[in-house]
Amino acid sequence: MTITRSPAVAGMFYPASPAVLAATVDQLLAAAPTTETLQPKALIVPHAGYVYSGSTAAMAYAALAPWRSTIRRVVLLGPTHRVAVDGIAVPKTDAFATPLGSIPLDAPAIARLAALPQIVFSDRAHAEEHSLEVHLPFLQRMLDDFTLVPLAVGHAAPEAVAEVLDLLWGGPETLIVISSDLSHFLPYAAANQVDRDTCQHILQLDTHIRTDQACGAYPVNGLLLAARRRGLVPQLIHRCNSGDTAGDRQRVVGYAAFAFHEANDHG
Repeated sequence: MTITRSPAVAGMFYPASPAVLAATVDQLLAAAPTTETLQPKALIVPHAGYVYSGSTAAMAYAALAPWRSTIRRVVLLGPTHRVAVDGIAVPKTDAFATPLGSIPLDAPAIARLAALPQIVFSDRAHAEEHSLEVHLPFLQRMLDDFTLVPLAVGHAAPEAVAEVLDLLWGGPETLIVISSDLSHFLPYAAANQVDRDTCQHILQLDTHIRTDQACGAYPVNGLLLAARRRGLVPQLIHRCNSGDTAGDRQRVVGYAAFAFHEANDHG
């Protein structure tokens, strides 16, 4: 019997109707400019409601179009908002569902992680967590068949996250996605300044990003450590905040999308 995690934020962060959701995601992707000619190994993508950060997320995901049949596994890491986790939480379920259908988890990959001390198994950490779920409809529209390794990252050192990424790194068939927004609830001008600085540190592969700079700082820092060791080249795709999209400018949330490419792809 397959145990499936049901969607928790359909109808809140994104449409619950399959037809409306597919149309919404497709419209966001169609509007996203892309001149990408290299396959990204990793992405950093925001995770707010689609009306706020969907356009930024789409700019990252639209770049996957040429590799929709190449990428067969997505390692998806995001922060925990509702359940405190010491380490990195893996679900015990067999699949994650959205209104667009069900995505099987990569059971062999998850089994390989089980022996690591930073790994804990917790369906509770995943049950209501939106930071991973909101990415799934984009992946479902952009990729052919793929499996998922969903990781809810609590308090974890960059080394602990990088160790997990190294174990699952794979080749062109594996895409790593880090889910993170940037600053929270600053006035528009202050947020722009803070987020601009944070983006520069990410582009420098600085592994000291703080949680007030990016809510996904723990998985972000782990990726940046792995990227530095492996010589990945980071690229800022887009940066904005909720004051640019659908919110007021008194208390905004920052968003940015990044791609990371293998250095040898750049010659």
